[in-house]
Amino acid sequence: MEQERRYSEMTEHELRQEIASLKEKARKAEQLGIVNEFAVLERKALMAQAYLMDPDAYKPGGIYAIEGDPGTYFKVDYLNGVFAWGYRLGGDGKEEAMPISLLAGEKK
Repeated sequence: MEQERRYSEMTEHELRQEIASLKEKARKAEQLGIVNEFAVLERKALMAQAYLMDPDAYKPGGIYAIEGDPGTYFKVDYLNGVFAWGYRLGGDGKEEAMPISLLAGEKK
C-alpha cells in the first residue's frame, strides 16, 4: 500500500494531479448524494491548492474576501506556512486559521 505524501512534499505537477483527482472524486460523491464525503474532498482540494499559491501575496493587516462566502471578510493577523491566522470581520472575534486558497482579493 502506498503511503500518502504531504502536500508540502509534492511538486507543482503532483499537486495539480491531486487536485484534479480530488475534484473528480468530490463530483462523484455529490452525484451519489454522499454529502459528508463531498465536503471532505472539497476541503482537501482547497488545502492542496493552497500549496500552489504564494503566501507572500497575503499581508498581515490585510482584509480579504472569503471564497464561497459572499459578503464575509477575513482580517489576517499573521501567516504560518499556507495558513492565514486572524478573524472574520463581524464574527465573534475568535482567532482562526484559514488556508490562503480560501482568500480572494484584498478589500479596498
